[in-house]
Amino acid sequence: MVTLAQVARHAGVSPSTVSYVISGKRSISQNTRLRVERSIAELGYHPHAGARALASNRSNVIALMIPLRTDMFVPVMMEIAIAITTTARRFGHDVLLLTSEEGPSAVKRVAASGLADAMILMDVELEDERIPLLRQTGAAAALIGLPADPAGLTCVDLDFEATGALAADHLADLGHREVALIGAAESVYRRHTGFAERTLAGFRQQAAARGLGFLHRPCGAGHEAASGTLSRILQERPNTTGFVVQNEAALPHLLGQLRQSGRAVPEDVSVVAVCPDEVALHSAPQLTSVSIPAQEMGRRAVELLMAQAGGEDTSGLTLLRPTLTMRESSGPAPRTD
Repeated sequence: MVTLAQVARHAGVSPSTVSYVISGKRSISQNTRLRVERSIAELGYHPHAGARALASNRSNVIALMIPLRTDMFVPVMMEIAIAITTTARRFGHDVLLLTSEEGPSAVKRVAASGLADAMILMDVELEDERIPLLRQTGAAAALIGLPADPAGLTCVDLDFEATGALAADHLADLGHREVALIGAAESVYRRHTGFAERTLAGFRQQAAARGLGFLHRPCGAGHEAASGTLSRILQERPNTTGFVVQNEAALPHLLGQLRQSGRAVPEDVSVVAVCPDEVALHSAPQLTSVSIPAQEMGRRAVELLMAQAGGEDTSGLTLLRPTLTMRESSGPAPRTD
């Protein structure tokens, strides 16, 4: 392995100068810094992480807390995680992935141990048990999600209330009068997960404002759950012609069940999905959708953490504006005369 002393000899400087270039603790002339950086690149030198952490009192690690639950759509979570990891590398940081459901104990462990300089919390609930401890420790953190009380926190998320309202408006503008929101699994609502609750709130408020008859039903991921949910909706509201679906795993089952029930999309019923573009484009028919900007959320969260590290006050909400793209699955409401 290449040593710091070898880099120093190659660059024609002292070992302490190489150390200062790496740590940034002292100002080094641009010519000297560039010479050292060239030597580091040519020799393939990698500073020892443990020694660097001891010297700088920083680990250059971000802890990413993703409780991977069976009722969550994992591909979206992983897309956000990949965006966080690639952005962190641009800032010279690594990512420590914590996937268990430890809750507050994970926050305490990371804050007390020095395992990471900062943390990013995902799958945020309205009354998230991790947040009081986060405030208590004062740890550098960003949330991908929005709790009920975001005061003093750094939060990044899609504006899910606006998302629900946008989907309701789209169906109303097409002339649909009876609409339904098919949401995530019941357990997601029992936990009061922020994205699901906020989408429902926005959908419900805008549907009422537009004079739509509406209902909401949670839905499991499998064929049986999707079939049962759709059947119950059509029994309760047989004139339902507009569906908003916030459940990527259930989408193919719901579309199949609509076909089996003799309802053509979009001639008889319209479907609007809240999902990644990839899911919408690979469905048959291609789905009108409100896109989930997973990569932008991950990137913004890391950038805000790096700004915190630079001494900036980043507390506040960064809510990404939803965009609806009309494709093949939505159209004018069928005529009733």
